[in-house]
Amino acid sequence: MHTAPVSCPRLQVRCVAFVAALVWSFPASAQEPPGDGPPPTTWSLGLGGISRQQPYTGIARDNMAIPFIHFENRYIEIMGPMIGLKIGGLDIAESQTLHFSLVGKYDGHGYKGDDAAILHGMATRKGAFWVGGKLEWNSELMGVSAEWLTDATRASKGQLLSLELEKTWHFGQHMMLTPRLGATWQDKKYVDYYFGVRNNEVRIDRPAYTGKSGVNTEVGVRGIYMFNRRHSVFADFEVSSLSKAIKDSPLVDRSTENRVFLGYLYRFR
Repeated sequence: MHTAPVSCPRLQVRCVAFVAALVWSFPASAQEPPGDGPPPTTWSLGLGGISRQQPYTGIARDNMAIPFIHFENRYIEIMGPMIGLKIGGLDIAESQTLHFSLVGKYDGHGYKGDDAAILHGMATRKGAFWVGGKLEWNSELMGVSAEWLTDATRASKGQLLSLELEKTWHFGQHMMLTPRLGATWQDKKYVDYYFGVRNNEVRIDRPAYTGKSGVNTEVGVRGIYMFNRRHSVFADFEVSSLSKAIKDSPLVDRSTENRVFLGYLYRFR
């Protein structure tokens, strides 16, 4: 936040959660050359820099550098505060597969009252640990994923449902480019918790507001360059158009969020 130093723990958690989602979304070919059989156990270590603009009024851009680790085998995947349990898959055709997984992830999206002037006097909004399921369909045409999550910590008591489409193009043996389009439905409990204003938080420039459910839409592009099977660099750019339910909040003065991430990944095995 604009009043917080780079070492802000909540910002670190939020950024690591994003990196987890980013590295988890890497196409399989970025981790292992094509081949038959289950994926081997892999370990990776990386360092990245992230820049993110949130929609709260008066909040400056978040900029920080973060380290991260990644572990994966045929049953489990761990990346920072994110874990996935692979529970099954199905080969529909020679070039089409379905994958199912149970996921858990921590999101430190919350804020404190001193994070921005518009938030002074607001009660702290805490981050949450989300659990749910994910379904992925992959084909030569594109990749499609759907994910449902619920707040296991009961901070917001909310639910999220997301759908994403992406297509990867390969340029030679080293370069991949993946544009994507997605939408995320946030229920009214989630929106009300993070963007609502309770009666005891009202002031002249901050009227009471009860959040409603809404859908954010996202467009992004990810580029990966692999020097070899151990060393790779990547960049990811994303812009999200916020739902009307969020834009109508008196805490918000933007209609979009945007995020830029640059990083390096070293694979040990």
